[in-house]
Amino acid sequence: MEIPVVYGTTGSISALLDGTITRDIINNLTDIGGKCVAEYVWIGGTGQDLRSKARTLDKKPEKVEDLPTWNYDGSSTGQAPGDDSEVYLIPRAIYKDPFRGGDNILVMCDAYEPPKVKDDGSVADPVAIPTNTRAACAAAMKKVEAEEPWFGIEQEYTLLDATTKWPLGWPKNGYPGPQGPYYCSAGAGCAIGRELVEAHYRACLFAGINISGINAEVMASQWEYQVGPCTGIEMGDQLWMSRYILYRIGELFNVEVTLDPKPIPGDWNGAGGHTNYSTKATRTAPGGYDVIVEHCKKLEKTHALHIAEYGEGNERRLTGKHETSSMHDYSFGVANRGCSIRIGRMVPVEKCGYYEDRRPASNLDPYTVTRLLVESTLIN
Repeated sequence: MEIPVVYGTTGSISALLDGTITRDIINNLTDIGGKCVAEYVWIGGTGQDLRSKARTLDKKPEKVEDLPTWNYDGSSTGQAPGDDSEVYLIPRAIYKDPFRGGDNILVMCDAYEPPKVKDDGSVADPVAIPTNTRAACAAAMKKVEAEEPWFGIEQEYTLLDATTKWPLGWPKNGYPGPQGPYYCSAGAGCAIGRELVEAHYRACLFAGINISGINAEVMASQWEYQVGPCTGIEMGDQLWMSRYILYRIGELFNVEVTLDPKPIPGDWNGAGGHTNYSTKATRTAPGGYDVIVEHCKKLEKTHALHIAEYGEGNERRLTGKHETSSMHDYSFGVANRGCSIRIGRMVPVEKCGYYEDRRPASNLDPYTVTRLLVESTLIN
């Protein structure tokens, strides 16, 4: 078979990949001499962008502590000045690489200032850079470890045509039919982008992400996947890595993914990041339901703080319409999707369980959201 050669930049690499020829050739190169490729992934300067770069290791590490620290140019990510640009990466979690396969891995990292040497010659503890929200979350989760906090996040997102920046499959300069037929739908005119969504689902399962389901959402070209239950800091690590995998899958289809909480103004649903939360006490009958009610009352006192940290642009989504509460009011209730906090119908019956914080936007930082939940209900 002749290998096709592409000249110039007028064609799309993704179009070539869609032909499967180059993709199959690369994917069949599985013998890499016993080496391991580690893709280090971290959060960039906007707090929303994900960055990554790869390095070759002599062998696959047995645990995350076996991985070397690394560094990157923080001046190119908006996280350091040009005259002191080195930012350090500390590996935190390992996942199987669904793109390279084999023994290759994806590594979730967080970012720190370069090590400082103290007057006595010893090296000071690493200092997290300002955009590193993982460090504070890890500290909070350590304090409440005995409470066994579990989380599950429902990540909604919208698929966009990479050229027009308009929702995938929507009429050019127009709109599809009204909402109604798209939620959990089947069919070419309703479940737009399913092939990409399914590829992401399988890639996350391969990677070891605890992805628990997918479904088409209320707005056409909007989808949701769920990650969890995860304990403590694992929630943030897994959701961020699942997003990285989603963006990489989007590359293969030449489709953009947006986490904008209200990508289309008007009578269209926004996109949320509903966060399900429980502790050992809430999961224990018969008193668990009473503990949940206590949590909900505590969360009212910190409502403004949570709203301020629950996602940029969330005010466009939390209007009291389209299955949301108003950002200006706090409420909780059983089976009420118009409340800030929804308690499941079976929780009062079984006298234990979990509850759902419906306020976070789709572009939530899971480290911040989970930290605030444990601080408001367990620490403060």
